[in-house]
Amino acid sequence: MSFLDYFSGHSDLYRSARPTYPDELFAWIASHAPGRERVWDCATGNGQAAAGLARHFEMVLATDASARQLANAVQVSNVTYSLQPAENTHFPDNYFDAVCVAQALHWFDHDRFYPEVHRVLRPGGIFAAWVYSEVFVHSMIDPILQEWIITVIAPYWSPQNVHSHNGYRDLPFPFEPVEAPRFAICVDWNLPQLMAFIETWSATQKLISEQGTGFLELAATEIAEQWGDPASLRRVEMPIALRLGRIGGQGPGGRDQGNPIFPVR
Repeated sequence: MSFLDYFSGHSDLYRSARPTYPDELFAWIASHAPGRERVWDCATGNGQAAAGLARHFEMVLATDASARQLANAVQVSNVTYSLQPAENTHFPDNYFDAVCVAQALHWFDHDRFYPEVHRVLRPGGIFAAWVYSEVFVHSMIDPILQEWIITVIAPYWSPQNVHSHNGYRDLPFPFEPVEAPRFAICVDWNLPQLMAFIETWSATQKLISEQGTGFLELAATEIAEQWGDPASLRRVEMPIALRLGRIGGQGPGGRDQGNPIFPVR
């Protein structure tokens, strides 16, 4: 399975327009790790998750298969970036307290990636993957987003996006699961900021490559009728679907977590 790269071509827009994750998410993940020495942020993109993890772990090693994404990554003193595929890294065995994947697990070759995660995690180490795909603004605006954007770009999503849209519930997950609370990204955006975010979506980019940005301009005009002054701020909420699990060994509290069985696919 080759590297599926739908974001390098607009990595600068991706960095400027994508929202950051709430710090509560990173704090909760770190609280379940057996230690806070090292974490691997896999498929880091522009380093949004890496920067958040850096506040809770001593060292963040962040990787991506896209050199252009890494070139636009945010620089943090305890984050080290490297160009590596998710399924085959040069990290030592039993090296990390945690492995995290933000908004990217659906792109991986899972038969190769999960054994790599188990190889590099220390006993009792945790794996966390999260994704967001829904956008809520206001009861008068959400139906317009659905009609003028979500429905229009629907045929352009890649097959892998079905997993991001259903919160990863159907993906294999060879770890002892830990129930997660609900998290959400909440930002105060004006209309141009919302439209810039929508432009970063892979399906949006595919449609733009075929037809240009006209459909986005029409959508913005329709949304503006309910938004009011396009420069005014509105609360935008994006629920996060999080899956967290632990590999065999001693977890917090010394409980033996057992050994998972890799799924046969």
